Amino acid sequence: MSIITLTSDFGNLDYRVAAVKGSILSLNQKVNIIDITHDIQAFNLVQTSYIVRNAYKHFPKNTVHIISVDSFHNKSRKNILYKSDGHYFIAADNGLLSLVFFDIKPEAIYEITLNNRFDDIVNFTSTDVFVPAAVHLANGGLPEVIGRKIDSAKQLLFPKPVFNESEKMIIGEVTYIDNFGNIISNISKDFFESSGKGYENFTIKFRNLSLSRIFLSHTEVVSDWERETEFHGQSAAIFNDSQLLELTIYKGSKKNGAKSLFGLNVGENIYIEFF
Repeated sequence: MSIITLTSDFGNLDYRVAAVKGSILSLNQKVNIIDITHDIQAFNLVQTSYIVRNAYKHFPKNTVHIISVDSFHNKSRKNILYKSDGHYFIAADNGLLSLVFFDIKPEAIYEITLNNRFDDIVNFTSTDVFVPAAVHLANGGLPEVIGRKIDSAKQLLFPKPVFNESEKMIIGEVTYIDNFGNIISNISKDFFESSGKGYENFTIKFRNLSLSRIFLSHTEVVSDWERETEFHGQSAAIFNDSQLLELTIYKGSKKNGAKSLFGLNVGENIYIEFF
């Protein structure tokens, strides 16, 4: 069974998500429609890229991913199709897909040519352009039928950490805050280990707080499971399942997690000093 996933900043209150699903089923009732999320902050491309990047790889190859974020129709902006890592990704040409694949070169990029003639009317990009393109691909159709190959699409720069050798310091930043209030940085485990070669110790600094150890998982924070409840609320740094440095509160939530207690926001700096 073919799979089409949906990611959007539409929320679930309005009609838009239902309209997209209904449009898909009107073209092919056998397609398996999977929601990734519809709770993206409005027009937030960095947040979208983190979620899609970490979700898509768990789907079978040839899955079609519709990403309706900052996707409202504009005649001057293309709609594009990425074929990348064995999957298809459909989005507006707003730089989003360059953030998802900042370290992977797409196999091919297409400008979607459905409904882009001068006399065509597009009321809602997701139903009028994205859905027919996605269903065509889900049916086994070739991308060349619905689009023309192009050399490149709009590029945005994903924020990358830097290592200041003179200060012996990594400078990274907060790129995402999850549903538990965990603070995810752009500092990968590989970058941390390569930057820290030759040093025995380190300190993670943010705001006026610091941590001096990185755990490999949330549960590693608990050193004695007979007393597990005593560790609730303990602050920690871990490498999460995306192998990115994460600041967390053990069993925290949106209300009492790292975001609330540390007061960090997306874009703020996190430092790691080696010594």
